Order: sequence, then C-alpha cells, then structure tokens
Amino acid sequence: MEKLKVGDKVYNVKQNGFTDFARYTFSEVIELTKTLAVLKNGVKLINYPKESFIMSDVGYSVNRDKSTHWHIVSLQAIRNAQIENAKIAAHDWFETREFTLKEKQFIYNQFKKLESSN
Repeated sequence: MEKLKVGDKVYNVKQNGFTDFARYTFSEVIELTKTLAVLKNGVKLINYPKESFIMSDVGYSVNRDKSTHWHIVSLQAIRNAQIENAKIAAHDWFETREFTLKEKQFIYNQFKKLESSN
C-alpha cells in the first residue's frame, strides 16, 4: 500500500440509499503536504492508505470525514462510472420530459414488440 503521489488519479462513489444511483466523482492529486494529498477539486485526503472492503482494496480517507474514502482509478471503476452515468442520463431524460400522446403510443408499441419477442 503506497501513499498518493502528485498526478495520481482517484475517484469517490456516493449513493443515497440502496435505490439511488452510484454517483462517481473523479479527480487528480495536485499537491502534497506532510500528511495530506490535495485534489484538483479541493478535497483533502489523509495520505495514508487503508484497506477498504467496500469498494476497492485501498482507500484514502477525506480529511475531517473519515467515513468517506477515495480510491485509485482503475479501468473497472471507469467502466462502472460509464454504466451508471448512462443509467442516470436515461432516468433524468424521462424525468424531465413531457411526452405527447403520439410519443407515448410509440413507446408503448416499442415495449409491446419487446415483450412479444421474449
């Protein structure tokens, strides 16, 4: 387990309850102090790696908020973020859109076709 270095890319995942989407935030280490790693987005991490059994092998606690951890970016984390962001985009599109009757009928027919093909 290594300390963070300038240029390291890290991410955090937040979720408000089990039914919420996982929301990923990415940043980069831009400065180091004796005990902290400062990220580009202003977050300060305690630069002491800890084993984390929830998201990744190693996590870095946020200064003054030890329950929030950031992790070193991996290809899997990037892929997971892409999948979640696609879900969020679809959800938000449906939440903000008001459909005409014609659009509702089209969507309904598409679902009917999908159901009959299964």
